[in-house]
Amino acid sequence: MPRGRTSIGPQLIDADEHTERADAARNRQLLLDAAQQLVREHGVDGLTMDALAKRAGVGKGTVFRRFVNRSGLLHALLNHSEMQFQQGFMFGPPPLGPGAPVLDRLIAFGRIRLLDIEIEGELYRAAELGDAADRYAGKPYGLLRAHLAMLLREARCPGEITLLADGLMGMLSAALVMHQLHVLGYTAEQIGDNWEAFVRRVVSA
Repeated sequence: MPRGRTSIGPQLIDADEHTERADAARNRQLLLDAAQQLVREHGVDGLTMDALAKRAGVGKGTVFRRFVNRSGLLHALLNHSEMQFQQGFMFGPPPLGPGAPVLDRLIAFGRIRLLDIEIEGELYRAAELGDAADRYAGKPYGLLRAHLAMLLREARCPGEITLLADGLMGMLSAALVMHQLHVLGYTAEQIGDNWEAFVRRVVSA
């Protein structure tokens, strides 16, 4: 077999090409981590291609090659944040992840989601501004609702589980939460306490 190539079944994979793909994925992850830090420190308006290049210590051309434009960067960052949250409730430590009592997991789901919205709300709100049919039929929303439905079934909640899950998801709408924070003047702690109280009533019913 030629040097630098490995065989997997009937296919040949170039080892150098595989390393390059791994490096590209790692560099993309580093850029998204840096972008997330910028949003948390300066808000979504502070996230520009120039600012990201400076924070990550790379050339501006590198950022454009990865994301094409700012819109592509914001979309990739939202996916990055969603993936982190999904990994947390599927595989992470309790109480968000497996191993905690179901009520604790439901409470943690909302509180952590609210924290993400408080920090990166503009990203989540922008994602909600699209077509409602696309949003509610899309995979990100469907996965969150399915997870809540699973927990509600485990808690043996009465009623139509899918509708209950949709109702809980409505409380975590970025547009609503940001209105409660910035217009109505509620604190993130108050909104989180309201989530917990509501979940306890749903489960106890």
